[in-house]
Amino acid sequence: MTQETTTVIRQDATNQRKVFIKTYGCQMNVYDSERMGEALAADGYQPTEVIEDADLILLNTCHIREKAAEKVYSALGRYRDLKTARAKEGRETLIGVAGCVAQAEGEEILRRAPDVSVVIGPQTYHRLPEALRRAKTGERVVDTEYAVEDKFDYLPKKERGVRPKNVSAFLTVQEGCDKFCTFCVVPYTRGAEISRSRKQIVDEAKRLAENGVREITLLGQNVNAWHGEGPDGAEWGLGELLFDLARVDGIDRLRYTTSHPRDMDERLMAAHRELPELMPYLHLPVQAGSDRILKAMNRRHTAAEYLALIERIRAARPDIAMSGDFIVGFPGETEEDFQATLDLVEQVRYAQAFSFKYSPRPGTPGAELGDQVPEAEKADRLQRLQALLSRHQLEFAQSRIGMEMDILLEKPGRNPGQLVGRSPWLQSVVIDAGDAVVGDMVRVRITDASANSLAAVRLD
Repeated sequence: MTQETTTVIRQDATNQRKVFIKTYGCQMNVYDSERMGEALAADGYQPTEVIEDADLILLNTCHIREKAAEKVYSALGRYRDLKTARAKEGRETLIGVAGCVAQAEGEEILRRAPDVSVVIGPQTYHRLPEALRRAKTGERVVDTEYAVEDKFDYLPKKERGVRPKNVSAFLTVQEGCDKFCTFCVVPYTRGAEISRSRKQIVDEAKRLAENGVREITLLGQNVNAWHGEGPDGAEWGLGELLFDLARVDGIDRLRYTTSHPRDMDERLMAAHRELPELMPYLHLPVQAGSDRILKAMNRRHTAAEYLALIERIRAARPDIAMSGDFIVGFPGETEEDFQATLDLVEQVRYAQAFSFKYSPRPGTPGAELGDQVPEAEKADRLQRLQALLSRHQLEFAQSRIGMEMDILLEKPGRNPGQLVGRSPWLQSVVIDAGDAVVGDMVRVRITDASANSLAAVRLD
């Protein structure tokens, strides 16, 4: 799942230095950008959405897909011209690259982009202010050494009374991955699986709740691999952590992403069955429906095992909506293999899914495999898969028509008097607000549906 966002951290600035942060990638990168913004705010930087005003331009990058990495280099070319124009006006501009491209390419970024002053990895962004101080002396800084424990220890803490940008928030609980899927760069850019401590997570959840957040999404590259020590000294998994977070005053809704099928244990199933705060929506990537391709991907589960797991999850929470990830055109994939993926999709009927053409990433085993699938075949298969996924997504949305549900209002709608909330299944729901405000939980009945959003009327 990738996206491109501009992160702005709202705060009272006493220093006029300004920072523009562009975020590429997944929700974890969005979370990291917000934390970098907070660290820079403490160092005197004021956020700006106007890049021409920025004294610091910071790109937080994604390396999952080839095009995402190339977007970064293209953007750096544009920023070079901006830096030159500002220099003619006597204004200094620093350019920094953070995130997974920074981790993967390090010194190569400095070679390809001479105007970049700082390259900092996703595990070391808490050291960003110090790196910038070194850069202002003329040094070009590369800091990509893993230090996850330090990163968790130094995450900026939100002060009480400072309202967040949204009533929902991300909270990182785990980083890295030990699964080593042959298509994926995450183990090389984010490192091994490391879990944040239960106390740090609960303390941050309490601060978020005190500042007005009502819904928290727990984040991790492999979030259901989280483990830690409970208050009694026993080893906890994500299920126990969810039970603990459900007791935090003010937190009404919990979600988590992204999961691996091999880490869905019984206690996590129990959380889905017993916790009303845990929303009935689960992103559980499978990537392919062919056992031969799953083995080549090093997923270490079969299609039948995945489908059996889905049955157990639905038995625990019958109203749960499933989401997934798919890669088409993995090396060696035949039409028969691809048909197995379509068959699996027909059985699961995802409420939402993300699908991509296979993109070889340097340094991964998949990039070294022969029998690469031609681009035209990848494009054809992706189009067919997405047509099927879109049909299922629309059918799921339309099945909500007539349902009554609670939605958490998150932001203004497109038209005056409208507000937009989220259904338990993560769909956008548009209502005429009346006297409701952002942050309210309201009871609605769904009246219409498209693939991406629902319309509703208030009942309370």
